[in-house]
Amino acid sequence: MPEDTHRPIRSFVRREGRLTSGQQCALDALWSRYGIDSVGPDALEPKRIAHNEPMLILDDCFDRKPDSNRQTVLEIGFGNGCSLAEMAAALPDHDYLGVEVHRPGVGNLLRLLEEHKLRNVRVLCDDAVQILKHRLPDTCLDRVQLFFPDPWHKRRHHKRRIVSPEFVALIATKLRTGGMFHLATDWQHYARQMMNVLEASSDYQNYATIGEYSPRPDWRPLTKFEQRGQRLGHGVWDLLFERV
Repeated sequence: MPEDTHRPIRSFVRREGRLTSGQQCALDALWSRYGIDSVGPDALEPKRIAHNEPMLILDDCFDRKPDSNRQTVLEIGFGNGCSLAEMAAALPDHDYLGVEVHRPGVGNLLRLLEEHKLRNVRVLCDDAVQILKHRLPDTCLDRVQLFFPDPWHKRRHHKRRIVSPEFVALIATKLRTGGMFHLATDWQHYARQMMNVLEASSDYQNYATIGEYSPRPDWRPLTKFEQRGQRLGHGVWDLLFERV
């Protein structure tokens, strides 16, 4: 039977500005310390990683003992890495796995990890959906974070939004029972869509009252963008759902 060549609709476009010299140096010098390599010439080609990528053993990735009881947090799309580095510094007893497709952000995070001597973060420069499908074992995560994903404002692009029934079902397979899916957006229409999708799933329960958003937890740092938005009266919506 011929291989299905249908390419999935992705929630991102791999557009990136020029790497600064500092970001490039960080990628060259620090990837071997903090990065997790992919197999094949194109890590962002789903057909190439579906069968060739080895399943991650997170205890080995973080150099920890299997009975360490450390919580494992996955952050999807960490941007420039500043908030992820801040969270990792504030919670050294948690291990963070960050996934980002844009190399300038990856380089910046690597620089921050080395500057602050953070050893509880590992980085993947890949498509998060493919990582979830093919590289992460089931029930291996305590929390999944998705902060300010691209809202794809135009109606004709809404199909590109990462939060969909299929996506939240995939996340549910990777979360342990009692684990948390934490989302945040500054786009109200997208917040309503997130709420509708999650509350329609039998895999989750809202930490807040049904249909209500949660206060921002202390562990999610305020970004400069968010602080500016607050001064301008813009809203931010946090959604915290428990895996049941």
